[in-house]
Amino acid sequence: MKNLRIGQGFDVHKFAEKRKLILCGVEIPHTHGLLGHSDADVAVHALMDALLGALALGDIGMHFPDKDPGYAGADSMELLKKVLALPEFAGYELLNCDLTIIAQQPKLAAYRQEMCRRIAQTGNWDISQISVKFTTTEKLGFTGRSEGIAASAVVLLGKAGD
Repeated sequence: MKNLRIGQGFDVHKFAEKRKLILCGVEIPHTHGLLGHSDADVAVHALMDALLGALALGDIGMHFPDKDPGYAGADSMELLKKVLALPEFAGYELLNCDLTIIAQQPKLAAYRQEMCRRIAQTGNWDISQISVKFTTTEKLGFTGRSEGIAASAVVLLGKAGD
């Protein structure tokens, strides 16, 4: 049992005009996208932070600094692959991922299966290991005012073979 590792991640991005809205690698039709140095996929950013946290490897800002022009407009799914390729992940497997996207708008339930599929495919995981959920803040706070989107992720890693 001592080879189980839990990680938690959280991220926030505000809405911006003339940007695509990308969540879990899926382009969502909406009037606004999210502002960020990369593609601003808030959900994948939370997932990467959870994975990094599970192995005490810091956060995505340490690995992919927003001051580095090489990451401008980066595809977050490609960044996720880079996180999983870190040598510290060798021997660990994802047991499950629970991801919550917090948004008043747009409605996202129709994209749940595709989001789970994209995450599973990118990590080479079984789709049954991936949970993506959606909630609102009942019109409270910045997400409730439709100023942006937040995401929270929890992962459980296990040492392969245990």
